Amino acid sequence: MWKRNKEDTTPERTPGLSPRPPAGAQSVPPPPAATAAPRVTRAEATIGKSVLIKGQLYSEEDLHLDGQVEGTLELPNSRFTVGKSGKVQANIKAREVDVQGTVHGNIEALEKITIRSAANLVGDLKSATISIEDGAYFKGSIDIVRPAPVKAPPPPAPARPAPRAQPPASSAATASSGNQPPSGGPRKG
Repeated sequence: MWKRNKEDTTPERTPGLSPRPPAGAQSVPPPPAATAAPRVTRAEATIGKSVLIKGQLYSEEDLHLDGQVEGTLELPNSRFTVGKSGKVQANIKAREVDVQGTVHGNIEALEKITIRSAANLVGDLKSATISIEDGAYFKGSIDIVRPAPVKAPPPPAPARPAPRAQPPASSAATASSGNQPPSGGPRKG
């Protein structure tokens, strides 16, 4: 009775599935990012502009500071960033340090220290890699530390054949080889 044209109908949408393209349309492959495995990102904690911390700060996460810290900072396996409005009066130990604000204290990093152009840093630096951009203020000393080479275990020694066992020497043979009489016998003179 009522006949519908194919062009008048719209495909039904099922949640999670995309509609089929029209017969003459070319299919476009998905962008490469959609097919790649999701990238793992590290968690980063942020300390805001209005926060003041006095004391010892320890973190296993990456940390971005826009507030103020007085004391000591220790992030042994993490990255520490002092934002443009960040102010630090502390000694810093971290895997990587990026200074954009103000730091008064010594910095020790396992991998890298970066001093940005707007930074103001007074203190000693100790790291494998140090980068200071043009325009940055820095007063202190620099100690470039080369990472200790990882010692590989020695290669296994080649297998040597076992030494041949020699038969034990008889006591009579050893005694007769010299000028002494065999033990236990009378001595003739």
